[in-house]
Amino acid sequence: MAMMRLRREDPRVVGSFRLHRRLGAGGMGVVYLGADKRGQRVALKVIRPELAEDQEFRSRFAREVSAARRIRGGCTARLVAADLEAERPWFATQYVPGPSLHDKVAEAGILPAAEVASIGAALAEGLVAVHEAGVVHRDLKPSNILLSPKGPRIIDFGIAWATGASTLTHVGTAVGSPGFLAPEQVRGAAVTPATDVFAFGATLAYAATADSPFGQGSSEVMLYRVVHEEPDLVGVPDALAPLVHACLAKDPEERPSTVQLSERLAEIATREARGLSAVRPPRPERPTGRRAEEYAQQRTERGAAVAPAGRPSGARTPAARPSGGFPAPGTPAARPAPRTPAGRTPAGRTPAGRTPTGRTPANRTPAPRRPGAPDSRRRLLRQRVFVFVIVTLIAAACIAVLQAV
Repeated sequence: MAMMRLRREDPRVVGSFRLHRRLGAGGMGVVYLGADKRGQRVALKVIRPELAEDQEFRSRFAREVSAARRIRGGCTARLVAADLEAERPWFATQYVPGPSLHDKVAEAGILPAAEVASIGAALAEGLVAVHEAGVVHRDLKPSNILLSPKGPRIIDFGIAWATGASTLTHVGTAVGSPGFLAPEQVRGAAVTPATDVFAFGATLAYAATADSPFGQGSSEVMLYRVVHEEPDLVGVPDALAPLVHACLAKDPEERPSTVQLSERLAEIATREARGLSAVRPPRPERPTGRRAEEYAQQRTERGAAVAPAGRPSGARTPAARPSGGFPAPGTPAARPAPRTPAGRTPAGRTPAGRTPTGRTPANRTPAPRRPGAPDSRRRLLRQRVFVFVIVTLIAAACIAVLQAV
């Protein structure tokens, strides 16, 4: 926040605070940087003389200060002290170091989606505390949001008012900043927490585009656009655009609640931050449906063309087979065994009883022989027994002859 030297007409001491710098001025009064005897710094606002003479304003201002005392939460500037009976009423809030959201965007340019969502989530949480205290801010905008080292803070409740109270101005006039006012404020209708939600959406759009969603122009032109035209969200990141558009609904009933905004923006901030920090290559998409069948078929064909060492070229590799041992959908249960040029089956392959993978399990029995086929093994065994008997008899006869001689 920019600081300026005190002017001649500015007071040097207000209450128990000594004033050091001028922080800014607005329709409600002048804001100073002050400090108490302990060195605690505050932002002290002194009300304009013409408003201080208005008794109706004083009574409303007293109710607003009382409501501000009830606000709890770390996303607002805490009310430190106030004097509602002084010749010029004043109140002091905790001083928040750091630039405003407006100044940051003006100096550094538009913010990335992750940062906008993170700031928005904290602000929405702060608005929850404000509304639970029965207060509507009514002038939420980038210049009223300070980006402190501990997170964003909502400031300037100068025109805030308690829920259910009447407006501070006459019917037909609007208090606030064109481009961030809600349609009901322009019309002079009842103001509710949904009014702050509209300004909240316009603030997020500004952080992402460096402009109001209703463009630039005179106050009359801007107020007309707010009531009758749709916001221009060109440039708002796709992750945030639907949420911002919902906040800018003309009908207050159609806008999301601050609780919903806080939860949703926290999710978006986490997702966008992960996307920005990821340096690994994208993971290939896992095929499904018909593509899965084609993928399995291609893997099977590649396994048949280029087989690992020590495995038959026609056998599928385990990587091409789904877990559980079942063939992939659309893959033939068995294929004809590839033949060598000599017409033989490759070594290690058994055509009969071959499994889909081209291998015969060790615990599987041989395939049954066809009925009527010659039993070559049994016949060979009989022949061997017959030859053995004959040889034995000849040997016995030779031994007997030798003994007789």
